[in-house]
Amino acid sequence: MAENQALPTMIIPQGTEITVNDAGQLAIRTPGNLIIQNPGNYSHIVSTSGSLRIDPNVKVDAVTVQVADTCFIAGSLTAWHVKARRVVLEKGAQAFIVIRDSEQLELDRTARLVGNFASEKELYLLLGRFSQQLQALPQGLSPTGKEAAVELAAKGGVEALPAAPEEFPVEEAATVAAEKEAWQAPPPSQEPAVQTWANLLAYLETVLVKEMARADLSPGARAGLHRGLSAVRGGRPDEVREAFNELEMALFEYSPLVVEASQRLARWFGSEPAVFG
Repeated sequence: MAENQALPTMIIPQGTEITVNDAGQLAIRTPGNLIIQNPGNYSHIVSTSGSLRIDPNVKVDAVTVQVADTCFIAGSLTAWHVKARRVVLEKGAQAFIVIRDSEQLELDRTARLVGNFASEKELYLLLGRFSQQLQALPQGLSPTGKEAAVELAAKGGVEALPAAPEEFPVEEAATVAAEKEAWQAPPPSQEPAVQTWANLLAYLETVLVKEMARADLSPGARAGLHRGLSAVRGGRPDEVREAFNELEMALFEYSPLVVEASQRLARWFGSEPAVFG
């Protein structure tokens, strides 16, 4: 009994949810503060009302981290998206964060932060400017890196950026499903070849992917096409319309295919084609 008392005690607060997906990644959703003292691979880490702390010498990999207050990093964190009111990197901390959504960022002089994009759009636009450099990545990469580099070169750009994670907590999955239903709201198209919003999106994606395969595109044009492709794959009507309007400024060497796609999109919304004159 005395030996048992010397062991650490684990307390799982009421309202905490812990699940494991098919890839073996943990998902933790807790209402209060969370301290991680063991390394691990997570799909989602969520603190709905408190803060998160990753202790020194602890390495955490996560797809998304969502914290109501502060994300303290004293060890190492690798994540696609971190959302918190404040992100603090303490002495010797390392953070590899692709997209950071926070009001405040505090770094110790010895801490290291890699990534730190404000949004996926910013990431696409920046990498689009350096597509040639991405294609010319050195051959001495890890097998995963080589595979990604080959795919990038084959597609003529940075189209093979990581997709948004598909695994959502139950509540978030229901919200996403409801939003997708709402996206069907635009008026029916008069174009015989495109009878539904889903068909129109599939057609627009095909056109943009084909256009991005051109070798003569400028970095600005390629970035504009990436923005359009990201919006089309997201499926939100307003974002798709905005992205195609931006193409007029970014894509000077557009093809008849893009012109036709823009005209079909305009007709879907019941307006005169405003893009590419």
